[in-house]
Amino acid sequence: MAKLELTMPKMGESIIEATILKWVKQEGDQVEEDDTILEIATDKVDSEVPSPVDGVIEKILFPEDDTVAVGEVIAIISTKGMNGAVEAHTASDTTQEAASPIETVSLPETNSMTATVSTNITRTDSKGRFYSPLVRSIAQEEGLAMQELEQIQGSGAQGRVTKDDILNHIANRQLSSTASVADTTQIMTPTPSPVNTPSVHTAMPTYSSNRKDEIIEMDRMRKLIADHMVMSKHTSPHVTSFVEADVTSIVNWRNRIKGSFQQQHGEKITFTPIFMEAVAKAILDFPMVNVSVDGSKIIKKKDINIGMATALPSGNLIVPVIKNADHLNLIGLTRQVNDLAIRARNNELKPDEIQGGTFTLTNVGTFGNVMGTPIINQPQVAILAVGAIKKKPAVMETEYGDVIAIRHLMFLSLSYDHRVVDGFLGGSFLRKIADYLEAFDEERKI
Repeated sequence: MAKLELTMPKMGESIIEATILKWVKQEGDQVEEDDTILEIATDKVDSEVPSPVDGVIEKILFPEDDTVAVGEVIAIISTKGMNGAVEAHTASDTTQEAASPIETVSLPETNSMTATVSTNITRTDSKGRFYSPLVRSIAQEEGLAMQELEQIQGSGAQGRVTKDDILNHIANRQLSSTASVADTTQIMTPTPSPVNTPSVHTAMPTYSSNRKDEIIEMDRMRKLIADHMVMSKHTSPHVTSFVEADVTSIVNWRNRIKGSFQQQHGEKITFTPIFMEAVAKAILDFPMVNVSVDGSKIIKKKDINIGMATALPSGNLIVPVIKNADHLNLIGLTRQVNDLAIRARNNELKPDEIQGGTFTLTNVGTFGNVMGTPIINQPQVAILAVGAIKKKPAVMETEYGDVIAIRHLMFLSLSYDHRVVDGFLGGSFLRKIADYLEAFDEERKI
């Protein structure tokens, strides 16, 4: 019997871990190739992990609710073979070298300025609490001793320390250290004349509640979204620019053709694919908006993959991606927008369909909002919000002079990463999107 190591699959370039939601198969169960073995979840999507081979589940290495790093061995499958060699497979059936489970991680030596601490980070502490490979890795990188790790209050199952728990602890520790240095400097330095300086916070804010308040625990996806949003604001200096566009021609055209469009193509046409078409054209004109940042390097993307923020029935958000949007006509964009939106709401998206986005569009007008200041979807550098379309009086230039007319107007707002997108580029790109929308041909054929 050969043994195959099933590893946690890589779900996208920015995904480093996944949570085991449910083991569909248990130890001793027979599986066939493509049978679902377990269900996992990332901050992007829930997914099923299929078996890459026929065999028997010999050993399950992580229980449900554990968060496991990508590439970590999660199960052993016995298969019929010529020898007892151990193979390593990911869920995508890609063979890769699998590391043996690590019981202990040693921290690097501390320098002379640092107090001597115990450097062994074990899988379990003296009270039997389990630490995931990711938590142990973070502890190693940040120089946490086992004694300090044991003091962290865990919010995971059975009091386990999650990634958020250890990152919050590290952030608070760094703030406390900064405050201590500031206090020492103040003692040693003559006091200058009073100035308005920001105070240093040494801990996360605490809140009080009374009996009338309802306390709601965040679900898993909401916690991950919150973490992603905070990370984005810490990563990118956000700037938001606004323009107002006259989309009267688009509204009139859609009102005129929507019935025949659905009859001819079997799809309802919304404004979203029209906005996406304009965005794709503008990116071709300003390709430096279609980039990401890696340290001091700018990665210029060749593909134009536009994500569309989609609200779920739970109130959470997911961003399916339309790949190579510039290669699709309006009918193709409409089909993809409708298909992805429906399957997103039914939790039927595949992992690949929420990965690889290079730019994001969010329609805040769906909620009746006229504009918004969206947060960039990392590792992208820009995101567009489109507001509600409103009828307004507007001044129009004609050959007979200026006139006031009722027009359909909407605000567009672009948030961009000021590290690489300056005001000229961001503002020009946004204006170009509005120009394409305003130049829409009201006589366009379908």
